[in-house]
Amino acid sequence: MTLKTQPGETHVEPIVWIVDDDASIRWVLEAALEDKPYQVKSFDSPTLALKHLDEFPPTVIVSDIRMPDMDGLTFMEAIHEFDKNIPVIIMTAHADLNTAVRSYQSKAFEYLPKPFDIDEALSLVDRAIKRQMSGGRSTRTRGESAASKQPLNIIGAAPAMQEVFRIIGRVSQLDVTVLVNGETGTGKELIAQALHELSPRSNKPFVALNTAAIPRELLESELFGHEKGAFTGAHSQRVGRFEQAHGGTLFLDEIGDMPVDLQTRLLRVLNDGSFYRVGGRDPIRADVRIVAATHQNMEQLVRDGHFREDLLYRLNIIRIKIPPLRERREDIPLLLKFYMNKEAQALGLEEKQFEKEVERFLSNLAWPGNVRQLRSLCTWLTIMAPGKLVHMEDLPLELRSAAPSIESDSQADDWQTPLRQWAESFLASGKEGLHTAAEPMFEKVLIETALQASHFHRQNAAIQLGWGRNTLTRKSQALGLD
Repeated sequence: MTLKTQPGETHVEPIVWIVDDDASIRWVLEAALEDKPYQVKSFDSPTLALKHLDEFPPTVIVSDIRMPDMDGLTFMEAIHEFDKNIPVIIMTAHADLNTAVRSYQSKAFEYLPKPFDIDEALSLVDRAIKRQMSGGRSTRTRGESAASKQPLNIIGAAPAMQEVFRIIGRVSQLDVTVLVNGETGTGKELIAQALHELSPRSNKPFVALNTAAIPRELLESELFGHEKGAFTGAHSQRVGRFEQAHGGTLFLDEIGDMPVDLQTRLLRVLNDGSFYRVGGRDPIRADVRIVAATHQNMEQLVRDGHFREDLLYRLNIIRIKIPPLRERREDIPLLLKFYMNKEAQALGLEEKQFEKEVERFLSNLAWPGNVRQLRSLCTWLTIMAPGKLVHMEDLPLELRSAAPSIESDSQADDWQTPLRQWAESFLASGKEGLHTAAEPMFEKVLIETALQASHFHRQNAAIQLGWGRNTLTRKSQALGLD
């Protein structure tokens, strides 16, 4: 079979390679691609696949990253030695920031965390094939090898964190402005540091400034510096944060609290790269990448007249939304283990473990202070818990008295009481079709809750519901939620 893409021009049928030691993954992808006009070749090992390069040269490859004989990134390097333009989609069930960044730095076409939505996987394959068939080529240049840069430890297995890792992997090598959104304590500065450390600017300064912590009258001088005698108390020339960060990254935390008059100056610097020190007459140029962060709703600040809309557009080229800890509860045991180890090493004390009951209890707390609060608890327990195993009575009193945000089994049953009362009232009225009436209302509540918790990221919402994305789409349409 041949495919036509231009008049008078033909191409052989695209060949899709699936390389994974998991037979179930190969079967699912083969079945999904069955109706596509592609040849599909499956291999249970990279070594076997490489032996068929000349016989069945692939148009696109879908490969796992962890396999017994060769990891996916090494396999991808071997493929790119054969043809650097073959797009490789990397799959992994062991997703972390390091994996995402290494995948993109090794010139992966895309990074696909498992479990994945089959429609998303097919869409990626289609996109990769269209690029190849149209003669398109990746413009991404190879950055420094992943081994030469060590990403910061950012823990996250939850789907919402996978999206964060994907964005960091995508933009770390690109010199674009990034806006980080997240509640207090979620690790916004850690994300900014990761963006810097993984960028070509990593050998230059990373300078952080919390705009909410600096008095209004001093903030301009902090940002841009001042000349001697510019105001009372200016006894000498002072270099501002923009000059300090020249060639590197300037992290502006709590950007939503910046006064409007300074927003105008910041916008001018972002537009032309030059500024004046307070009291200065000569323009100064600074080559700086801006990463801004806020816990506030920036669009609401714009509507309220507290933030310039044009500055938001300039800052919001790429936005990273960090989920609060209560929306990534599966990460809490990982974070507890990581910080208990880290604090024990820092303090020179024995690392302590959690009883299963304690781990479950902590995983169900609301954590209003997010990761910062969790880390503080780990420090406290490393110092104060008497034994190697942490028991419930070892927790701080105020924590033990806090009600978990996910109730115990007996408390969780409380929702059944009003449901039972509603059902009894429904039947008492002489109506029929109890389940038919209740099911749409029940599913609508669950869907709306999952969509809100995932910030309306449909794939993540489907995962939280335990459905496939197609099921979520179908039910949303049936309930009028689209």
